[in-house]
Amino acid sequence: MVKVAVIYYSSTGTNYQLANWAADAIKEAGAEVRVVRAQETAPKPAIASNSKWEQHLQDTEHVPEASSDDIEWADAIIFSMPTRFGGVPSQMKQFIDSQGGLWAAGKTANKVVSAMSSASNPHGGQEATLLNFYTSMMHWGAIIVPPGYTDQSAFTSGGNPYGNSVTHTPDGDFVEDVEDAVKHQAKRVVEVATKIHG
Repeated sequence: MVKVAVIYYSSTGTNYQLANWAADAIKEAGAEVRVVRAQETAPKPAIASNSKWEQHLQDTEHVPEASSDDIEWADAIIFSMPTRFGGVPSQMKQFIDSQGGLWAAGKTANKVVSAMSSASNPHGGQEATLLNFYTSMMHWGAIIVPPGYTDQSAFTSGGNPYGNSVTHTPDGDFVEDVEDAVKHQAKRVVEVATKIHG
């Protein structure tokens, strides 16, 4: 059975939802899944300044924090994160940057990897975030599996070929209908990982 880690960072819940949809699809595809979150590293005053951020952090305390063990365990990894000024959020960057030991031991090589993102406006950096993130995965020697246009859901979810992305309103509502596209991306990851590691 292929093993897939879904590693996400979410401040107010958008990427937590994407991660859970991906996990549902991974189970449906017959693979084993772990959903884990990047450690929250933002200062407490910043979190306290946004009631939704503070509430989401409390609501997801039960979700295990991601560790090197999750990467080593997984045949494939789906990452989900918001954009921060067109780049990877510091919480996810800290997690990636702390995997030097695994990388040096060759344990990140040949991991099947895909990623998803979000922003509060349609041109808020989702694509740039994914492309920036994939640069790190190239250094890992990972096998990047984007959704491309391999399913009709791409045309109803915003059409991001690099990885699903969603725009959310200030209230947290999704602008695009991305559930089917997220699930397709996750199943595609399982399919490719099965061919490589199955």
